[in-house]
Amino acid sequence: MSRDRDNSREAPRDSLRDPSKDPWRAPPVIVAQIPDAGLHRRIEADAATRAALAAIADLREVVSAHASFDVVQKRDGKVHVAGRVRARIGQTCVVTLDPIETEIDEPIDQMFAPPDQIPELADLVEDDPNSEVETADPPEPIINGQIDLGRLAADALFLGIDPYPRKPGAVFAPPAAAATAQDHPFAALKALKSAAGGTPDATPAKKTGEE
Repeated sequence: MSRDRDNSREAPRDSLRDPSKDPWRAPPVIVAQIPDAGLHRRIEADAATRAALAAIADLREVVSAHASFDVVQKRDGKVHVAGRVRARIGQTCVVTLDPIETEIDEPIDQMFAPPDQIPELADLVEDDPNSEVETADPPEPIINGQIDLGRLAADALFLGIDPYPRKPGAVFAPPAAAATAQDHPFAALKALKSAAGGTPDATPAKKTGEE
């Protein structure tokens, strides 16, 4: 997941910080049990989970959602999680207001670390305003020796939602320009002059006594 995201798209993620509100539950990864070669996990959202995800993200529906992860131990107790979340969601076109379905294919690239390492590691990945290289996400804490892949999948899904979905080919049409002379803003004034005897003669009248 990238840090260069519209803040409006991260609102659902903040709502997940309360574990009781986590919509996508999955067996946690026990860090102490990760094999040296790493492990692969795949999770799929059931009907109840999809309904909860749709409610939090204000979607018409979540038709399908699944995620895959590769989890690898690193040095000093850190864990790297890479994978993807793929989903099909029901939204409403912002132009036509028609119901549409859109696809989400969001990559995951997240480092986890023991909580006591988080402040120091976060400082190391602070954005450099003069750098043109995208900065990695700061590490997430390993809570109670576990990593919650369900929460990670939900976060990635929310980040992949297009906040302004459009039906293919739908465009905003500007108001049509005036097509005839009668539509001209001075047409009414011209009509009033005509009713009063026409437009004044362009030839000036002669003064009294002039030949």
